[in-house]
Amino acid sequence: MTLLASSESDVSSLSMGQRFFDEREDQSEVKARIVSKYFVVWAKIIAPKARTKRIGYIDLFAGPGRYKDGSASTPLMVLQQAIADSELRENLVTYFNDEQPEHTKSLAAEINALPGIATLKYAPQISTGNVGAEIATHLQSTSLIPTFSFIDPFGYKGLSLGLVRGAIKDWGSDCVFFFNYNRINAGISNPLVDQHISALFGEERAAQLRIAVKGAEPVKREALVLEQLAQALKALGGRFVLPFRFRNENGTRSTHHLIFVSKHVLGYEKMKEIMAKESSTHDQGVASLEYSPADASTPLLFSLQKPIERLGAELLDAFAGRNIPMLQVYNEHHVDTPFIKRNYKDALLELESKALISAGRAKKAGSFADDVVAIFPPKPKA
Repeated sequence: MTLLASSESDVSSLSMGQRFFDEREDQSEVKARIVSKYFVVWAKIIAPKARTKRIGYIDLFAGPGRYKDGSASTPLMVLQQAIADSELRENLVTYFNDEQPEHTKSLAAEINALPGIATLKYAPQISTGNVGAEIATHLQSTSLIPTFSFIDPFGYKGLSLGLVRGAIKDWGSDCVFFFNYNRINAGISNPLVDQHISALFGEERAAQLRIAVKGAEPVKREALVLEQLAQALKALGGRFVLPFRFRNENGTRSTHHLIFVSKHVLGYEKMKEIMAKESSTHDQGVASLEYSPADASTPLLFSLQKPIERLGAELLDAFAGRNIPMLQVYNEHHVDTPFIKRNYKDALLELESKALISAGRAKKAGSFADDVVAIFPPKPKA
């Protein structure tokens, strides 16, 4: 796994795990687009600042390279983007693994068949093996080059806080992982998989979660699970956690999430913008941060939420009595919300149109630039 070490010295290959690849569904396509889009954005920001100019991409559950319908999966999409970019051709080091030998054999063949693959300075590395404690320990104990990691297990085997900690601990390193809510939700109350659940949430949080979810309604149960996961990730150094939900074909329940983890707010902002564009619904310009095949037939359910009005009310409360530039409003408020910068401009414009706030200087009609000061009235006296 030479891409993971910050020096040029070789390290031994490690065992890792599996990912089941079947027909490429629309959800798989959305997931692959989110990961590959963020990879390009991340690489453009990190590569010029990297000490050795090398950056890494690892996929621990890489699969055979193509889905059964012939479409490219994430490893091929990332490599195609690297081949097309002169800088990435010179500085990207890639590492792919899968548990199943037939998958890695197929992946190697697909990679070798990519036009221009020989132009990459660093040939892709491919291994076959299980993801377990060994790889988590290696990642945590080795100084890594800046690396974007995609951890995409079929269930929860191999996924652990230790693995994520190792993936994000070094400068410039971010991680996205597949969170199979269906299987993990069932596993929380199953003593036969206590070890896996504890590895994912931590023993103390897992114990608390098992008690908290008893008798909880499905929506509340999901919120509790995601909150405990987010808190566990933040505790290990992932200050910014962003989930993207996928629902079943009827839109009636969650099936899985894509969880992004970063130590830097810029990565969080960039990923939220990407996830917003990939969301299946938007209300007043606010993205749902989820993909549901049924959304197109039930748009009214989301539109009733009126998120810009809700955001405006939150801002009136949070910034009461302050005179503050729009950009500072955004920076102080947006973390752990679904809102992007454009939403804050819209909310401030809405408040201004209702004379609930005023602007500190002349500005263009219909806009609220980053440096325009929003003047919030004090809270009314009780």
